[in-house]
This record gives sequence, structure tokens and C-alpha cells, in this order.
Amino acid sequence: MSHKFSLINLGCPKNLVDSDNLAEKLISSGLSRVDNPENADLLFINTCGFIQDAKKESIEEILKLAEIKKGQKKMQDAGYMMQDKKNRASCIVNHESKDNNKKLIVFGCLAKRYRDELTKEIPDIDAIFGVGEDERIIEYCKGIRGLRGLTSGESPRRQGVKGSSKTMIHSLEPSNPRTLEPVRPYSYLKIAEGCSRKCAYCVIPSIKGKYKSVTPDEILKKADSRINAGVKELILIAQDTASYGKEFKGYDIAALLKDLCLIKGDFWIRLLYAYPASITDSLLSVIAGEEKICKYLDIPFQHSEDRILKLMKRGGSRKGHLDLIRKIRRAIPDMALRTTFIAGFPTETEDEFNSMMDFIEEAQFDRLGAFKYSKEEGTPAAQLKGHLSEEVKNRRFDTIMRRQADISLKKNKALIGRRFKALIDEIDNGIAVGRLYSHAPEIDGVVIIEDTRYRMQDSGYKTQDKRNRASCIVHHASLKLKIGAFVTVEITDVYDYDLKGTIVI
Repeated sequence: MSHKFSLINLGCPKNLVDSDNLAEKLISSGLSRVDNPENADLLFINTCGFIQDAKKESIEEILKLAEIKKGQKKMQDAGYMMQDKKNRASCIVNHESKDNNKKLIVFGCLAKRYRDELTKEIPDIDAIFGVGEDERIIEYCKGIRGLRGLTSGESPRRQGVKGSSKTMIHSLEPSNPRTLEPVRPYSYLKIAEGCSRKCAYCVIPSIKGKYKSVTPDEILKKADSRINAGVKELILIAQDTASYGKEFKGYDIAALLKDLCLIKGDFWIRLLYAYPASITDSLLSVIAGEEKICKYLDIPFQHSEDRILKLMKRGGSRKGHLDLIRKIRRAIPDMALRTTFIAGFPTETEDEFNSMMDFIEEAQFDRLGAFKYSKEEGTPAAQLKGHLSEEVKNRRFDTIMRRQADISLKKNKALIGRRFKALIDEIDNGIAVGRLYSHAPEIDGVVIIEDTRYRMQDSGYKTQDKRNRASCIVHHASLKLKIGAFVTVEITDVYDYDLKGTIVI
């Protein structure tokens, strides 16, 4: 019997791609994946170290896995409802001894940033790796005594903690790219690693290094494989997707999008994380002209005021941001614009915050996210004087999100009665959950379809024969709706972020 592993992913979609890639290699190496860490021999966790909240979550999840590894997780009453203390104690001992061979393996951004601190404070960690160290992780697994399904190696127990692996193995191609996650019709496609920008608040460049584009051939090969496996939406991600191809002469993000559109099949392409200064006319032209590309752009502006943007080392200006928004909407009138803002950056005055709120009102973003400024050691922003209190940051964050909820509700109300193409993500107990082109998964709203029967369009059934018409209704009502199906949805009701709709054929 092959050994089993569990893998918890934390953080952004870029981390999810890294987790999926590692899982592919582990599965290809002969291990099997389980959802419940209690049933696993190897407990993997991919950590996030971007801001304070993410670091806290990562540490909490590591500690939970450490408890599972030690076998000290509280027994569920349903499993041990006995009054015989001797037998009960025996169960506890057996439970602990069963888990003694579990290995806790921590990797990712937090692991790279705080390697020494983590291994000192959480001694139950068996191995710790940074970012992009899949080969070392596989080699470590090979060296675990008694681990079946992997060729034995000579890696030390804590090779990820100190020293370097003497023997490297080549990356393994996935044997089955669809065995990694619960069924989902979308797939994240990382088109670049790292970041060469110097935003004053961000630790990503120090963790992941300089920006490096993935080769077009590798991206297109992965995209083609995933579409052939049934994926219905490719979501392109990087620290800045719009900067893709700077290393390649004459081949940029616009060229990549054109090539992706040549892949046969009915699917969407979505672009996330486009730095404002990197958006070009050629990119907008391709988005406007290609049917497969969602009319959707995620542009993290982070702030609107010139002085704060300069302190952030973001570049740009309030006027420049507004000009870009107007330019995009002139080129693509139905474009859904998403952005992100930081609440409570050091020295931000009340007037500057109010001016940013005016900017948000004027821009009328379709989607907006925000996060509270997090003081990260080693960043220029951490050295600034005038850091704001948590109370002020919380208040400003709440103000931003309340304003956006009002904007979103107004925009959603304008959709009632309109029909859109939607992709079905989930189906449960007669309720389907889908998304329009204007919804990115996991971060935006959804369309909720409570009646999953198909409603006929009047133009399709111009017949006076009620018996035949009824037959058509029964036939279409019995069609089984599947995850990954594209359907036409008429919007019938709205909330601030989500929609309700009925499927129409």
C-alpha cells in the first residue's frame, strides 16, 4: 500500500498553483492524496507570509497539524463513548502510537522568510522548505525510512532545515493533472515567477526573487493539457501579468493571449494582477477582439493620492489612474474592472483618505477588495514615521468596503432582466452556483440558481400544441446540469455582491 499525503494550501492563487504542482509530482512519484490530514503519513502545508493576518493563519494551521502529528487531537465523543477507563486509555495509546510516524513538512513564503524561527518555536516540524524547492521536497520524501512508493534516497531527516541536497532529481511530469483537487471547472495558470518592482510595503521580491516569465511553450502546453482535461476557464496569474514577456523580444502578454485563444474548445481566459503602468493598447485590443477572453481586468491601484503613491513607490498618479480607467472603458464598454486598495498606509491623513473615497466613487469599480496595511520588517514602509493605529486602519477598511457594497448593489440592480453566459462552479441540493464573465472565482460574487430546470426562450418554441410544448418542458427540465457547463442565465434578483438567476435555453 502506498503512503498517503495531505496538502493544505494557504494564501493567494499563486500559492495554489505551487501546491498543485507539488501534488502532481508526489502523485507521479507513487504517493496518494487524502483530504483529511489525520489519514495521511505526510502532512504538507504551503504557507503565506505576505501580511500579518496571513502569517498568523499559517502559524495556527501549522500548530493544528503538529497536534495531529503528535496524536494529541481530542477524540470525538462519537468514537469513544465508553465508561471503561482502562479500555479508553488503551484507545488513546493506540491512537498516539499510530500517528508517531507522521511527518510535518512546511514550505512556501512564510517558511522561507522565517525558517529558523519556525523550526525553533515549533519543533514538531520535520522539514521546512522555501519557495520553488519541489525537487528538494521530493528528495526528502525519498529518504524517509519505510516510505513506500518512492525510491530510497539519502536525504537527512531535516534536509530542508540546514544544508543542501546533494542529489537533485528532475521535475516529474504529472501523470494525471485532474487528480489534485476537488472538481472545479477553472484552473490557475502561472505565467511568471517573482517580482522586480520595489513597492515599499511588499516582501514578495525578497521571498520570490526577480520577475521571470515562464516560456510560451510551457504555458501553452499546460493550457492545452488542461483544456483537453475538461477545464473551462484558464486564469492567468503572476505578480504582474501585464509585464509578461519582457525577456522575450517581440513576444508579450498580448501575443500570449492570442496564442492561447488558438487552442480549440469552448472556454474562458481571465487575466488577474495587471500593474497599471504595464497595461498597453495592444493588450486592450486583444481583450476587446477575442471572444474567449473575459472582458475583465484586475488592476491593483492600491491608492489614489499622489503623495501616498510616491511613498508606496508605486508610481502613477490620481489623474493617471482615472485616465487609464476612462481609456479602458472607452475601448471596452462592458469591461468589468477590479482593483485593490490599502487602508491605513503610514502617514495617510484623513483628507487623503477622504480623497481616496471620492476616487472610488468616481471610478465606480465593478469589483473592489481592500486590506489593512501590515507593517512588515525589512520593507521601506516599516521604517516610515507616522504609522496609524489599528483602530484607524479598521475604520478606514470598513468605510471602503461599505462604499463598495453600495456601488456593487447599484451596478447589480442594473443587471436584472438581462441575460448572460454563465459557468457552473457548484451544484448542491438543487441549487447551482455559477459565475458571469465579470466574476473571478473565490474573490468576486456569484450567480445563485435555485431552480436548475431550464426555462424555454419564447422564440424557440412558437407552437400552439400544448401537449408538444409540455413535452419540451419536461424534456429540458430533466436535463442534468453539470459542473463546468456554460449556460445562459437571466438575472432575476440581486444582493450587494451576488446575483440570483434562472437558466434559459
